[in-house]
Amino acid sequence: MNAPVSDSMPSALHGVLHVALVGNPNSGKTALFNRLTGSRQKVANYAGVTVERKEGRFAAPSGRTIRVLDLPGTYSLNATSPDEAVTRDVCMGRFDGEARPDLLVCVVDATNLRLHLRFVLELKQIGLPMVLALNMCDVAARRGILIDTDKLSQRLGMPVVETIAVKHRGTEALVRQLDAALPDLPLAPDANADLHVQVGRLLSDCVSIPRRTAQIDDALDRVLLHPSWGLAILTVLMFFMFQAVFSWAAPLMDGIDAGVGWIGTAVSTLLPDGPLKSLLVDGIIAGAGSVIIFLPQILILFLFILMLEESGYLPRAAFLLDRLMVGAGLTGRSFIPLLSSFACAVPGIMAARTIQDPRDRLATILVAPLMTCSARLPVYALLIGAFIPQRTIGGWFNLQGLVLFALYIAGIVAALGVAWLMKALRKDDTEHALLLELPSYRIPHPFDISIGLWERATIFLKRVGTIILSLTVLLWVLSSFPAPPADATGAAIEYSLAGRIGHALEWVFAPVGFNWQICIALVPGLAAREVAVSALATVYALASTSDDASAQLLPIISSQWSLATALSLLAWYVFAPQCISTLAVIRRETQSWKMVGITAGYLFGLAYLASLLTYQIARLLT
Repeated sequence: MNAPVSDSMPSALHGVLHVALVGNPNSGKTALFNRLTGSRQKVANYAGVTVERKEGRFAAPSGRTIRVLDLPGTYSLNATSPDEAVTRDVCMGRFDGEARPDLLVCVVDATNLRLHLRFVLELKQIGLPMVLALNMCDVAARRGILIDTDKLSQRLGMPVVETIAVKHRGTEALVRQLDAALPDLPLAPDANADLHVQVGRLLSDCVSIPRRTAQIDDALDRVLLHPSWGLAILTVLMFFMFQAVFSWAAPLMDGIDAGVGWIGTAVSTLLPDGPLKSLLVDGIIAGAGSVIIFLPQILILFLFILMLEESGYLPRAAFLLDRLMVGAGLTGRSFIPLLSSFACAVPGIMAARTIQDPRDRLATILVAPLMTCSARLPVYALLIGAFIPQRTIGGWFNLQGLVLFALYIAGIVAALGVAWLMKALRKDDTEHALLLELPSYRIPHPFDISIGLWERATIFLKRVGTIILSLTVLLWVLSSFPAPPADATGAAIEYSLAGRIGHALEWVFAPVGFNWQICIALVPGLAAREVAVSALATVYALASTSDDASAQLLPIISSQWSLATALSLLAWYVFAPQCISTLAVIRRETQSWKMVGITAGYLFGLAYLASLLTYQIARLLT
C-alpha cells in the first residue's frame, strides 16, 4: 500500500516537477538517471565548487515535464567530503543558485538494504516529500530476497516502487509515481530510536533474506580477503589482465592494421602526386590509422576493469591494499581513484573527491598521473611490438605481456614512492580508518559491460576523429612547409618548420637517446599521449619514399632505433605528464597553479632522470 497523497494538487504538478535523485554510492542511482533522461541531460559543475552536476529532463505520459537532478552519492547528511556537502546543501535548500527539490527519490540497492535504509531514515528528517526506489530488484529476486513493498511503504510512510535501471522498461513504475500527485511528507522518524535499531526492525518485518546468499559472500570473502591468498589472487588477476591485452588483441589489431594499409595503398594509387595525396596518405591515414589499431587492446583492458567493478570485487581490492597504501602515505580509499586513472587520469583525479581527509585527497591527486592510463597504451604497444620478440616464457607467459605488466607495476611503485616521500616531507604520521561498503558479489550483466565498452570505444574514436586528427593535420602542415631548397640532399621534412623544431630540441634530449623525429612527436604529444604515435607515423611517412608508408611505422622504428632508445622512450612515458587535460583538471580540483607547477615539474624531472639512467645503462649492456 502506497503512502497517502495530498488531496490538493501542488503547483509542481501543473508546471515542471523538480526531482532530486539521492542515495548511497553503488545504488545504481546514476544508471537510473541515465535511463530516465536518456540523451536529454547536461553535465557541468556546481557554481563555486568542482563537484559534477548532472541534470536532465523528460516528459511523463501526461505531458508533465520532470526535471531530474542526479546528486553525488553519499552515506550520510553529516558531510565529510565536498560531494556529500553538495548533496546535503541541495536537499536542505542551502545551496546558492539551486532551488530546493519538490521531491526526493531515494535510490537504494535492494540487495543491500541493511546499509541503504539508514540513509533513507536520515533523509526523512529533511521534511520533503519522498519516494523510495528499490533498484536492482531483479537481482534481489534471483538471490531469493523477498521484500514486502506494501508493508515497507506503510512503515516508512512514503511510496515504494521497484526499479531495474538496466532494463528498457525498468523505470515505468517510478515514472507513474512521478506523474501522480506529490505524496504527503513521510512519517516523522522516531527521535528516541537508534538508526541501526530502526533498520533492524524494518528488515525483520518487511524483508526475508535467505542465509544462502550471505553464506556464499562469506565463503568468497574468506579467500578473497585473506591477507596472503587475497593479495596473491589480486596479483594474478592483474597479471592475467595485461597478458590478455596483448594475446587476445593480436588478431584484431592485425586485421585493423591490414585494413589501414589497404586504404592507404588504394588512396595512394588513385590520387596523383601532390599536397592532397600527401595530406591524406602521409598525414591522415598514416597518423590516425596508426592509433586506431590499438582500439582492441584498450577495450580488452576496460573489459577487465568493468567486470571487476560490476562483480563487487573492486571495494575488496581497496580493502586488501589499505595497509600498503597507508604505509605509503595514502589511504585505501585512494585505490579506486587510482584504478580509475588506469583508464584516464582525469576521472581518477575527480574521483578523489570522495576522500574525506584533504591531505590524503591532495596526495592522491598528485600521484594519479603516474598510473598508466589507456592513452599510454598505444605508445607502449608500438615500442613493445617493435623491440620485444613474440616469445613464450615457461610455456605459458607472453614476453610482450610481461613487459607491459612491468611498465604498469613501475607506475604503481613510482606512485607509492612519491606518496611516501610527500608524507615524509610533511612529517605526517596520522592514519585514517577505512570505512568501506562491501557489496554482495554479483555476476556482471552483459548489457552493462556492453554499454561500458561502447562508451569507451566512442570516446576513443572521438579523440581520434577530433584531437588526434586535428593535431595530425597540423603536424603535416608544419612538416611539409616550407618546401626544401632546390639543392636539398636530405628528406624534405628536415627543412620544414617541424624538422627545425625537432633538430633544435635534439640537443636537450640527446643524453637520453631521443632523435629529432622523437623530439617532434613529443610536442603534439603534450595534448594527448597517444598523439605521439600518430606524429611518429606522419614524420616517418613524410621522410619515406614508399607509397605504402602508412603501414610501415613499426618496421621502420625497429630498424632505425636502437634498443636503448626504445627502452628510454618507454621509461619517459612511465612518468612524463604529456597530457594538458590532466594538468587542467588538477588546477580545477586544487584551485592552485602552484600544485600544477609542482606536478608538472616533478613528473618531467622523474621522466628525464628515468630515461637518462635507462638509456645509459642499456647502452652499456647491449
